[in-house]
Amino acid sequence: MKSPKNSFSVDEATKKLEGYCAYQDRCHKEVIDKLREMRMIPQAIDQILGHLIQENYLNEERFARSFARGKFNIKKWGKKRITKELKHRDISKYNVQLALQEIDQQDYLNVFDELARKRLAEIKDKELHKRRKKLADYLLYRGWESELVYGKVFELLPTTK
Repeated sequence: MKSPKNSFSVDEATKKLEGYCAYQDRCHKEVIDKLREMRMIPQAIDQILGHLIQENYLNEERFARSFARGKFNIKKWGKKRITKELKHRDISKYNVQLALQEIDQQDYLNVFDELARKRLAEIKDKELHKRRKKLADYLLYRGWESELVYGKVFELLPTTK
């Protein structure tokens, strides 16, 4: 991590953070961390945060929605992982729920099925229980719900008698 220059005026810090927030949606926690890294005092942090919110550079709902869309569409994360990451960023329960509404249920199930089939094709183990475990672990790590995961594991790798 680079060491920031010794001090910033409130105006300098405000301009810098406007650019930081304009480049990409940010949550309040990221902005506060950035301001602390710049060694701003708590009163200045509050003032700058207020300005960024008032000027719509900073919007938690917008951040949560774009975060959920991006992590689902690009990284193929499940709702549990998205929820966990949003909570880690101190996003309110209300905004987490709004963010999850950005994900269409049919798209969600289609992506899940595609991801499970693709991962199964990559698993080289011959033993059934090892293949099941690897597939389940992979999907659970990515935040997909356990009932979906185990249903899909037994659908794709049924017990043969």
